[in-house]
Amino acid sequence: MACTALTKGRGLLCSKTTGGIKNVYFAVYDEVLATTIVDSELTNIDMGASSLYRYTLPMGTGTFSDAITGDRAAGSLFYAPTLNIVLNKLSKEDQNEIKILASNRVICFAELNSTLANGHNVIVAMGIENGMELNGGTMDSGATFGDRNGYTLNLTGMEKVPSQIVIDYTTTPFDNADDSGAIPIDPS
Repeated sequence: MACTALTKGRGLLCSKTTGGIKNVYFAVYDEVLATTIVDSELTNIDMGASSLYRYTLPMGTGTFSDAITGDRAAGSLFYAPTLNIVLNKLSKEDQNEIKILASNRVICFAELNSTLANGHNVIVAMGIENGMELNGGTMDSGATFGDRNGYTLNLTGMEKVPSQIVIDYTTTPFDNADDSGAIPIDPS
């Protein structure tokens, strides 16, 4: 007997979609006071006086996935969100921020290139329940003059439910995601 009955089917959707990540936002896990999820949509993020930290990614460098893992024998199911980002140019300031990022659990928000019908970007929230951790990456420089130098960061998590879509914003991302008002974003 099924635990839950399916509620609807899915037809072939419009084939015009876009991959990739535009911006990534980090919230320090311990600074998020509460969240509200309704029908797989994150409708409220209570950040108190804390900010989100935005990292703008070079086009075509960020990826997000949410692997579904089940075990029939154990009767278990969990989701493993993964965020991979590239930051160009090595700097001592970035090196210090990455050390701080690596020592904290964070909630990650990926602003996708994919858009809603109104033209706003889709934002996916990862690590709402247990947080995400920086578990790998590199600091590197290519061999030739035209090669990239910078950082590649890999964040992973483990959740009971899949990553959520953040409520559509009014004008700018997260301007209505906190019942108390717009969430401050650094840099603004």
